[in-house]
Amino acid sequence: MPRAAFVRTVSRLALPALLALLAWMAAAAPAQPAGVQVIAEALAVASNDERFPEGDPSAASVALPDEWDENHPHHDGSVWYRVQFDPVGALDRNDLLGLYVQRACSALDVHLNGRRIHSGGRAGEPLARDCAYPQLIAIPGGLVLSRGNVLDLQVRGHALGSVASRDRAGGLAALHIGAYDDLSGRFADAVFWNVSLVKIVNLALATLGAVMVLLAWVNRRDAPLGYYGLMALGLALLSARHWWRGVPLDNATVEFLVCLSFTPVLGLGVQFLLSYAGVRSRMIEAALLAQCVLLPTSLLLAGPSRLFAVTSGWYVVLALETLGAMLLHLRISWRDRRRDFWPMAAALAATAAVMLHELAVQRDWLPLPDSPRMQVLLPLILLAFGARLLLQRAAAPAAAPDLRYLVDARVREVSAEIERNFAEQAEARIEQVTQKERKRIAADLHDDLGAKLLTIVHTSESERISTLARDALEEMRLSVRGLTGKPTRLTDALADWRAETVMRLGQANVEIDWRSPAEDSDQVLAARVYVQTTRILRESVNNIIKHSGASHVKVRCAILDNQFGINIQDNGKGIPMELDGKLDRGHGMTSMKQRAKQMQGQCLVESGPGYGTVIRLTLPLGPETPASGMR
Repeated sequence: MPRAAFVRTVSRLALPALLALLAWMAAAAPAQPAGVQVIAEALAVASNDERFPEGDPSAASVALPDEWDENHPHHDGSVWYRVQFDPVGALDRNDLLGLYVQRACSALDVHLNGRRIHSGGRAGEPLARDCAYPQLIAIPGGLVLSRGNVLDLQVRGHALGSVASRDRAGGLAALHIGAYDDLSGRFADAVFWNVSLVKIVNLALATLGAVMVLLAWVNRRDAPLGYYGLMALGLALLSARHWWRGVPLDNATVEFLVCLSFTPVLGLGVQFLLSYAGVRSRMIEAALLAQCVLLPTSLLLAGPSRLFAVTSGWYVVLALETLGAMLLHLRISWRDRRRDFWPMAAALAATAAVMLHELAVQRDWLPLPDSPRMQVLLPLILLAFGARLLLQRAAAPAAAPDLRYLVDARVREVSAEIERNFAEQAEARIEQVTQKERKRIAADLHDDLGAKLLTIVHTSESERISTLARDALEEMRLSVRGLTGKPTRLTDALADWRAETVMRLGQANVEIDWRSPAEDSDQVLAARVYVQTTRILRESVNNIIKHSGASHVKVRCAILDNQFGINIQDNGKGIPMELDGKLDRGHGMTSMKQRAKQMQGQCLVESGPGYGTVIRLTLPLGPETPASGMR
């Protein structure tokens, strides 16, 4: 068989075989030895006393396993448990019984008939972190009474709110009492599955990660190997929290450091999936870096007593972004690398299943498993995929990446960039042509039509025709100004509008009180906005002169909250009764409102017979506008 074909066959069979092994491991359960008593109920009391507090009124019967978040919420410190048992059969001094405890979190002391027979270490911080370690305590036969033996167990641990994972919160499993030899086999199996296997698979993962980082260092262009190697090293380092019993730090510091490591490790995983698919997003990279700062900041703000609540929310966020990266990778693989899709889909589906199971356990939707799942299954999945990745690199000359795929991805990126540039250039060209055509039309209007209208103004013997020509000339000049696109300073525009309005109302014997902002404004108006506003003002003045019968007009201009407003109020007779409620049908109100709407503004008309008319025009301005209120 050719070397490349052999590599492909091994890489395709490795992952299904591993998944079958994982399913068998997850289903395996230890058999219960004969003659072993199982104690599933105890008298419990929360107390930091050195002995079981006799007569404490808070003592209550609890079922074992006992999780503190249910029976002792928010309790940090010690909980005492008292149980009684009778030995099975007669014992002599040479017999040896055993007390097997699957889980006591975090440290356990045991007293038999008032005598200490086991010590779990320090009474204060830093506590021994024995949550993952099963314990088998030897009970000499000479200390066991024929009837009525009393076992007092002191468990020192932490409230659920003070830890980042439910499996590190205080609690005690059911107790098994029987012959020491009968329980030693079960104890050895539990130590292997709970602790030794975690060490083995994570040591293998760390070794593979170091190899990947070294290969990525040699071949700088193979970024996926680097991301995978750093992720594997980080995940293996995180596993130390599961089996390292004597951490010389207090619980709050340890839990904070553990949480601090989540975002970089998962961020490396997301970057690996994207780079392996030939995708790079600076926005995603910035978001991953930002959450490396946001997570510890949120933990510091919440405080040590609300650690679990904050991390539970972050678990959901991190799980969703990881699942999103998985789906994006599979979508690209299906489109561009169909032969890699199914192995990758199997690996990612297994990873997603493990993550969702862990999320359900943390949410208390599923009970705590007897042995760790995520700390074993996830490294095994990554080992299988990493081995496949190495085999693929070995099958290629000089461990080079898939050049064809990288070239295709680069071609797609360049093509997309060319299309974006072409579209931008086309839009710019259209804008240039449009602007040029506007200027040409404006020049024609000014030179041809403007000259003819000016001739009519000066040569016509009819005053009416001369006036109409003068008005048409003003409108033409205003239109030309809008076509040329030259912006106008707001201060200059206010001066023009005031001069024209005062002149027209003065000719009609109408007094005017015009007030504008005292200070100068650097704000400019686009040519289109200036033209449309001028026409609205002219229409308003026309209505006052022709229809209102007013003798006095007040105009107030203001710049407030990035908006420009003009209020025009007259003391005329107001809108006639027949048009009341139908203001849009007369006096040019429809065109005024439409012009304001085209400028993203608003034109409101308030009127009543005998009360005059108020026109309120409001237009949006740029963000850098000084505020000046109506006066």
